[in-house]
Amino acid sequence: MPTLLYLHGFLSSPQSQKAQQAESFYRQLRPGDELLLPSLSAGPAEVVNELRSFVDEHGAGKLILMGSSLGGFYATILSDEYDIPAVLINPAVRPYEFWESHVGEHKNYYTDQIHVVTGAHIHELAALEKAVLKTPENFRVYLQTGDEVLDYQQAVDKYSQRNCVVRENGNHSYENFTAELPSMFDFLLSRNRISAR
Repeated sequence: MPTLLYLHGFLSSPQSQKAQQAESFYRQLRPGDELLLPSLSAGPAEVVNELRSFVDEHGAGKLILMGSSLGGFYATILSDEYDIPAVLINPAVRPYEFWESHVGEHKNYYTDQIHVVTGAHIHELAALEKAVLKTPENFRVYLQTGDEVLDYQQAVDKYSQRNCVVRENGNHSYENFTAELPSMFDFLLSRNRISAR
């Protein structure tokens, strides 16, 4: 039984609309399977170490990944290191290139928790970058050209056109997300080593 690990974006939370929609869909699709929706509120290096602990605890072969925005960046790291299938939604590509504008205090959109971004976090993001993917076919990347936060073309260049689903217009939150969930999980479950047996 695969376990879904959903990774939310910067200043988001497991209570975000996409996280809740993905959880609801997966619970209906696979009622007996486990879901993990961790809160990612620490610095990049700490977050990735926590996520590696999740993988080690649950077993890479049992996991499927879904990551949105900065969560997509983190999902890329885990997928590349552990050979786990991943769906990414408007993922952050090379976030360290624009993270200087985020240095300072920020309030979480859902919890009101204050998150402090430091200059050290920029270096952590750069150190975590996976410039060349070992298994690009492990990714299915959903992008909307109207993303007002990130340049979707960077993701097309990184993950290659054949692994991307590009929708015209939309926004960073990804409009009509629920309509994409069936194809997202078709991909994840077809590539998961447990469910594909």
